[in-house]
Amino acid sequence: MAAVRYEPIKTCKQSGARLGRLHTPHGIIDTPTFMPVGTQATVKTMSPEELKMMDAHIILSNTYHLFLRPGHEIVREAGGLHKFMNWDRPILTDSGGFQVFSLSELRKITEEGVHFRNHLNGDKLFISPEIAMDIQNALGPDIMMAFDECPPYPADYQYVKLSTERTSRWAERCLKAHARPHDQALFAIVQGGMFADLRKESAVQLTSMDFPGYAIGGLSVGESKELMYEMLDHTVPLLPTHKPRYLMGVGSPDALLEGSIRGVDMFDCVLPTRIARNGTVMTSEGRLVVKGAKFARDFGPLDPNCSCYTCKNYSRAYLRHLLKADETFGIRLTTYHNLHFLLDLMRNVRQAIAEDRLLDYRDEFFDRYGMKENSRGF
Repeated sequence: MAAVRYEPIKTCKQSGARLGRLHTPHGIIDTPTFMPVGTQATVKTMSPEELKMMDAHIILSNTYHLFLRPGHEIVREAGGLHKFMNWDRPILTDSGGFQVFSLSELRKITEEGVHFRNHLNGDKLFISPEIAMDIQNALGPDIMMAFDECPPYPADYQYVKLSTERTSRWAERCLKAHARPHDQALFAIVQGGMFADLRKESAVQLTSMDFPGYAIGGLSVGESKELMYEMLDHTVPLLPTHKPRYLMGVGSPDALLEGSIRGVDMFDCVLPTRIARNGTVMTSEGRLVVKGAKFARDFGPLDPNCSCYTCKNYSRAYLRHLLKADETFGIRLTTYHNLHFLLDLMRNVRQAIAEDRLLDYRDEFFDRYGMKENSRGF
């Protein structure tokens, strides 16, 4: 029995989007889904109980950061990430590749792996595909990611070609090193930069290895939304229809809708938690910076159309006061709202797919959110 199994439910007649379920050792995930990011084995300021209140089906943790602290052996001794952080629903861990490659001044790439310096204390460290698998086997997530090289944007064709080919070789090594295939699913990551032929080459090579699922990496790294959607249009049709598809690092409302329309099943991003710490929230009528002076005497909720804990109990004026006073409770409340907003958006996306009206729902959402056809973006 596979550790993770994708069950197709329905294809939207209007858009071609997929409604499905992902069966994992720690529960069922309705797709398309958004995964809150819990980098350090915690979603910033949120408790597991609060995440369940907003019905998060799965969260993501970061292999690189947990490797640095507390260390994967400590998590292994604790009984794995689920027990360590008291979360009994599914977890996905990324491979750490993106974080390592973002340390451009501190790392050196070889065929064997990546030598880098710990950004916390300067120690010399090394991660290879085999080490990335050992770390994730110790962490014990339901879904783990192959160690890949994420090329920067922009990058020239030859660099991206060599990088993409290395990612395929590393993926094969990850498969061989994966010690727990029966209870942890290993997903491969399609790369190729902004070059359609390299995306195809990557997808063909990786799908021939028969991974349980496939991610699309190397997007939302500085390119335009139009270019990202163009790459999705080239890449998604190359992936198996009977396996889950995961677009990495994408979490703006418009990209979640457009990605779902193109057949993506899973998304993650730090956007909702990061902007919440600056007092920026997503509402049904667009983004709102609640620190603004005009909200000092606004005693209405962040979003009159939202049913989250924050909107049911606290006013814009109170939230502004908390944030201006640097009170942690304010960040907790804005974070709760933003995560609830995106999880609620994905519930609406699934409902629209079930009713064959996702394109209509997208257009209604964009009109309400204040997005013009030629200027979509958060």
